[in-house]
Amino acid sequence: MPLISKPVSPETLFAQAGGVIDPQTGGIVPPLQPATTFVRDEQNVPVSPEHIYSRDDSDLCRLAEDVLAKAEHAEAGLLFPSGMAAVAAVIRTVPEGGRIIMQSGIYWGVTKWVRGFCGRRNITLTEVDCADAGALESVVGRADILWIETPSNPYLKTTDVAFCTDFARRCGASLIVDSTAATPVLSQPLSHGADIVMHSATKGINGHSDVLAGFLACRDASDPRWDAIREDRHDAGAVLGSFEAWLLIRGMRTMSLRVERMCRNAQEVAEFLSAHSVVSEVLYPGLITDPGHSIAVRQMTGGFGSLLSFRVRGGKAAALAAIGRLELFKRATSLGGVESLVEHRHTIEDTVPDDLLRLSVGIEAVDDLIADLKAALG
Repeated sequence: MPLISKPVSPETLFAQAGGVIDPQTGGIVPPLQPATTFVRDEQNVPVSPEHIYSRDDSDLCRLAEDVLAKAEHAEAGLLFPSGMAAVAAVIRTVPEGGRIIMQSGIYWGVTKWVRGFCGRRNITLTEVDCADAGALESVVGRADILWIETPSNPYLKTTDVAFCTDFARRCGASLIVDSTAATPVLSQPLSHGADIVMHSATKGINGHSDVLAGFLACRDASDPRWDAIREDRHDAGAVLGSFEAWLLIRGMRTMSLRVERMCRNAQEVAEFLSAHSVVSEVLYPGLITDPGHSIAVRQMTGGFGSLLSFRVRGGKAAALAAIGRLELFKRATSLGGVESLVEHRHTIEDTVPDDLLRLSVGIEAVDDLIADLKAALG
């Protein structure tokens, strides 16, 4: 288990996986233990009190949770088998007759699932642009949860976490922040007052497009909502397998380097696109012209993420023609991997403008990426 006892930077924490050393061999890589159950002695006492059944007793999951929680300045963390499993664990804490205030224009998978859940459970769902303080104030009132995503997907809106914290308190709500696009390297929402932070760890935390995982971290581990989430995960069995946790830890060790390079690349790509005559708009908080830039500067450190969107003059036909000519940007969904991806979101989510293309910028040579975009846009 982690051996680093003194405070260190996130870069050191991730690179050393919390300082883990295999106690049996001294190996600097944590061993993979695939067992699902563990023996007891002649008196039926567990040989290891912390190892009874792997649903809650995976050393690798505990290690990843500990490292990620420390990076988020959290009291506790929990891994899940996907980002949506983590989302569902939070939303299921809202009782029938309750109310959720949720940011509009966020990841479609969350919006769709929450709408369905609320419809089945007689829960009031209020969707509002939480990046607009005035719009958010217009829906003030008793609520159980305020759910925001910053930067948002696919519109890259930056929402003020500190302002939302104050708003949530006035509503009696827990503030939940989806920080997937930022990763723990760039932002720690709990430090700005959020109650729980959520990540699809499939994305930038893992970074290699080969693991499905979700993660939740809490500011106060004694919060009844956190107790309910922890109990729900155990009883419903929404746990991550040991091999997936091992891969996740392996990816986390290079996260700081990956995110740094991806942010630098994304900034250059955004600046190139903003000057291109075929591009009508670029959505990226790293641009000084972006409406949320000043807030992003205040609550993000080290960059503005690898995700950006842009709109192509000429509408859907022009956008699809451009995406069809790209070679280095692979036409695939998801984000945060080392390889660059492009997606025509309207194809999946018809409320998104049909001229919008979303990019997940990877770690390739940025000159190659820009050349690919230049050739595709003409």
